[in-house]
Amino acid sequence: MPFRRCWIGRLVLFGFAALALGAASVQATPYLVVDADSDQVLMANEANAPWYPASLTKLMTVYVALDAVRNGKLTMDTPLVMSMRAARMPPSKMGFRPGTQVTLDNALKMLMVKSPNDVAVMVAEGVSGSIEAFADDMNADAQRLGLHESHFVNPNGLHNPAHVSSARDMAIIARALVHEFPDHADLFSIGALQLGNRYIPNHNGLLGRYPGADGMKTGFTCPAGFNVVASANRSGRRLIVVVLGAPSARTRNQEAADLFDRGFAGGGGNNGSLESLPSGSGAPDPHANVCRHRNAAALAAAAEDDSLSDPTEQGSAGPAGILATPLGALFAPVVVHTQLTYERIRFDPVPVYIGPAPGWKGPALGARPTATEAAAAAGAKTMSADSSSTAATTPEGDASAPIPTSPRSKHKPARHSEKRTAAHKPIKSATEKSEKKDVSTN
Repeated sequence: MPFRRCWIGRLVLFGFAALALGAASVQATPYLVVDADSDQVLMANEANAPWYPASLTKLMTVYVALDAVRNGKLTMDTPLVMSMRAARMPPSKMGFRPGTQVTLDNALKMLMVKSPNDVAVMVAEGVSGSIEAFADDMNADAQRLGLHESHFVNPNGLHNPAHVSSARDMAIIARALVHEFPDHADLFSIGALQLGNRYIPNHNGLLGRYPGADGMKTGFTCPAGFNVVASANRSGRRLIVVVLGAPSARTRNQEAADLFDRGFAGGGGNNGSLESLPSGSGAPDPHANVCRHRNAAALAAAAEDDSLSDPTEQGSAGPAGILATPLGALFAPVVVHTQLTYERIRFDPVPVYIGPAPGWKGPALGARPTATEAAAAAGAKTMSADSSSTAATTPEGDASAPIPTSPRSKHKPARHSEKRTAAHKPIKSATEKSEKKDVSTN
């Protein structure tokens, strides 16, 4: 009899061990929970694994733009100009025509709510002159902030194999935004925008559904899966949660809610600070694609509107299966489980507009030619001037006659207006060619 009890006990232990291994393998995608004030990591899984950030990239875009304002390069009222290159970005987008002006303040609000890829490029070109120059600024700030796995090549997160980050790095960016720019915290908590007659809801399915949630950003591409960086505040304690690579928008949101529940309840041990986490290695799986064998159009619609159901969606196992298995329930702290609902919520919209701010007297900023392009343009202008001088001294020309001008030429265009950039069409870079092919929803 004792032998039989021992045998049964071993079976139970083996069963629990197998269950534990199964639970650990259910959800292997990265996640992280950090206390935004103490910088202590409460829970983490593959937090330093390189991953495609998708539209989480726009948090870094906002950081670089606000840093430029802080350094006096422009103001929140500075108008930015929509270029041809920006207007050609694939959805999600605002769809503004080339030449349209939008203040930086309105552009950043659109960026955090609608996540438009065209506006992200408009911000990049307005701040740094081009996508490539802005990417250099992003990477410089990334190095200063202590990011390990991140390398940025564009301001919107449209897929590029070289454009990567990690859960740890995204948490550092979110924490930097919270601490360095507290006066702009409202950018991340806007539930909806009002642009003329358009009501534009936020993609973040935690806003208005999870108690204390107050931002930050979602992201989606087929190779990246469904990502979120979320912030929530309870009784003065702020946590930041990052979930990467979820199979659907609803799964992403519920996993973030589960992690918040455990974090606020004191679940998870102290895993050190964000800075103490070791650097990751390798690269994201180039073959990973949540759209494979699924309805890509339905997934894209779900990324745009979390109230829509994904017909291919299956139940979530939760982060690392911890909350969805009997074994996890034995050891997890007792927490109140917040089950998110998905009825449509109508927020009081924040008004935005196109055009310069009332009374604005300064220049509008947009795409600027690179040093090489400027030199080439200057050379062409010199040759044109020489040709005009020669023509003016020939018998067919009269050097004393005034050069005819159109009424429009009497008005000097803004320093960075679209008219100037349209006159010079730079050769398409490899990055721009890949942008046209990658039609993704962020």
